[in-house]
Amino acid sequence: MNKLEEVFHNKKAFIPFVVADDPNFDATVQNVLTLANNGADIIELGIPFSDPVADGPIIQAADLRAFDAGVNTEVVFDIVAKIRESTTIPIIFLTYTNIVYKYGYEEFCHKCHELDISGLVIPDLPFEEQGELKEFTEQYGISLIQLIAPTSGKRISMIASQAEGFIYMVSSMGVTGKREDFSSELGSTIEEIRKTTDVPIAIGFGIHSAQQARDLSELADGIIIGSAVVEIVDKSKDLAQYSKEISQAI
Repeated sequence: MNKLEEVFHNKKAFIPFVVADDPNFDATVQNVLTLANNGADIIELGIPFSDPVADGPIIQAADLRAFDAGVNTEVVFDIVAKIRESTTIPIIFLTYTNIVYKYGYEEFCHKCHELDISGLVIPDLPFEEQGELKEFTEQYGISLIQLIAPTSGKRISMIASQAEGFIYMVSSMGVTGKREDFSSELGSTIEEIRKTTDVPIAIGFGIHSAQQARDLSELADGIIIGSAVVEIVDKSKDLAQYSKEISQAI
């Protein structure tokens, strides 16, 4: 059982998403610490990218604010270093293939290891093309987190068999953003995954209310919330209270 899997031991995990450097360096550090101190179990930190194919308008707007603040990969690493002065909460990166490739697969993974980054979520890296990167994630003890959707079909067992850390269960088709309805096939897809692996499953995409979090946590081992958290940050609402509400709900 690795560090991420240990988080799910005897509890449901709340995994909020924050865009690095949105709206600036200090605010990102403070927002992560606020979440860590108010019920979050794992932090998913997004590295801003110019073509975030999995992300909807709310997160795309946050990426643009981060670009205005001067974000780059080194700034993101510096943010994590600052966070690590105050908390050991597990952190995973949501990033895209070109960012890691441009930095250098080994150099990126080595830096993640130095900063105690537990895992990587890379939506545009197909399962069949993970080999070059996985060589280095394995070397440095970083989980390459697999994404599975209700549309994954016959590929579900193949992807699940290689899962580590946790599985990112995509709730429905489309990009990130707040939703009221989720795929009716979530339950059956999760059942199919559990036939192959006992790696924890966390559901993401669209969840924003405490009731949704409560209901979906009955199907899975954790809840990932992105756009709703990013919107709270943008509108300067009470992030601590929201984090407590979601954590208590699940």
